[in-house]
Amino acid sequence: MTEQSAALGRRVASHTRKTSETDISATVNLDGSGVSAISTGVVFLDHMLTSFSRHSGIDVQLDCRGDLDVDDHHTVEDVALVLGKAIVDALGDKKGIERYGWAIIPMDEALAQCSIDLGGRSYSVFKAEFKRPVIQGLSTEMVEHFFVSLSRTMNANIHLAILEGQNTHHMIEALFKSLAYAMKQAVRISGTQILSTKGSL
Repeated sequence: MTEQSAALGRRVASHTRKTSETDISATVNLDGSGVSAISTGVVFLDHMLTSFSRHSGIDVQLDCRGDLDVDDHHTVEDVALVLGKAIVDALGDKKGIERYGWAIIPMDEALAQCSIDLGGRSYSVFKAEFKRPVIQGLSTEMVEHFFVSLSRTMNANIHLAILEGQNTHHMIEALFKSLAYAMKQAVRISGTQILSTKGSL
């Protein structure tokens, strides 16, 4: 279920998803100040999404009740799906947005790169390997799956890569921060036209 205000000039949208595995609600404000209230039950995912909100300037309210007694897979995947849907709904017709965003973000020894195209096509490329299998409830194999799922409902190309790194925490956090800064640029309104020769995104 989706509620949106983009048509009224406010780039705010909410989306909910309820299945036998998860019950999630999310609201985003693309023109916010990076304020967030996030509870997924996965501690490290909460930390990453809070960081994403702060550094992108996108306000995020997100609550998830998932079957963590099974594992974190359904929660991580569905959170990404709901967040992506809320963001794309908040973008509305995408008139005037910069569309593209990119960032290279260091975190100590780690260096992450992200490039985004909000052009309406879903595609994800992810290049990173992690030494630790789990950090505070988040399976590191689910990090790639999070970004693939986000790309799917956000209708975006998302290319992410770790250029340098040893510490798993630093590497994952640098990836989320690089996504944040790329998104901050891509959603920014800098004109009045739809940035496509097709006339739509």
